[in-house]
Amino acid sequence: MLSKILSNDLPRSRILAVMLLVLVLGLAFAPFIFPGVKALNVAAKVLVFIVLVASFDLLLGYTGIVSFAHTMFFGIGAYGIALATTHMGATWTALGVGLVSSLALSFVLALLIGLFSLRVRAIFFAMITLAIASAFLTLASQLSDITGGEDGLTFKVPEVLTSSFEFSEQPFLGASLDGRLLCYYLLFAVTVVLFLSLLRIVNSPFGRVLQAIRENEFRAEAIGYRVVVYRTTSSILSALFACMAGAMLALWLRYNGPDTSLSFEIMMDVLLIVVIGGMGTMYGSIIGAVLFLIAQSYLQDLLRIGSEAASSLPWLSALLSPDRWLLWLGVLFVLSVYYFPTGVVGKLRTSALLRGK
Repeated sequence: MLSKILSNDLPRSRILAVMLLVLVLGLAFAPFIFPGVKALNVAAKVLVFIVLVASFDLLLGYTGIVSFAHTMFFGIGAYGIALATTHMGATWTALGVGLVSSLALSFVLALLIGLFSLRVRAIFFAMITLAIASAFLTLASQLSDITGGEDGLTFKVPEVLTSSFEFSEQPFLGASLDGRLLCYYLLFAVTVVLFLSLLRIVNSPFGRVLQAIRENEFRAEAIGYRVVVYRTTSSILSALFACMAGAMLALWLRYNGPDTSLSFEIMMDVLLIVVIGGMGTMYGSIIGAVLFLIAQSYLQDLLRIGSEAASSLPWLSALLSPDRWLLWLGVLFVLSVYYFPTGVVGKLRTSALLRGK
């Protein structure tokens, strides 16, 4: 039964299976295990990035396409929700219209990019997508009458998804039983469905062709597969899932702006998470998103504690200053790449295979 749910793509490593089980259960019960606004925000962001990174892995890890326009579709999904609720009110109809409209726009743009750009060499395609993403970011920043410009858009969602809507006045295990909790579990359910859908795609005959194209597109073309069609389809699917991730982020934050969903920094974070978790694994999106976002969110707090503890040694205290958190995040990334060159998932699977032999 579990094998069917996971599309016959089992972890193939006991350690990896335990890690995934712990992380999934941790996310499922995060509001009760880690009560507090910050912890809940981090957990919700992890859910969003699992979908975003997994959709990018479909493009990079399984098809071998390097695209820098992925956050554009992420931003389209977020702006779709923001614009619809701003003009139509905080209703489920507005959310539906915003989601459908953003998915339709993402489909058209991904199709056009695929048809016009996927025939060129990889480096040129990467540059084209970077230029398109930069242009879209500029438009979002300058069209202030529509997008709110640099200030972005703050909007309302249906009351049942807000903290003012309480299911019970008494908290349960330290967590308030309100609409915010319902919103979190809505994101959790959507993440599970979308992740399992991506897992099904990459383990289908279509996914096998994508991997064949990644390994040798000329051979795949020679045996009868239309490479451009498959690569374009992969780009469209990836864009649609990224759009869904953007809609999830907007629904949770109830705000969206250029820096929130369209910045190049987000694209870099996605690339880092894919490398840390393991390209072409899907499970790497879960491992990588959790590790990276926890480090990004709590590294400053840990450094502050370390700096205070080392106050008797001024040089060490200065080195552990919270202001240097990006330096230490970079060090952690370099170490992860050095010790896990194929990502955490790839390393664990290889080790399990060697032990099996």
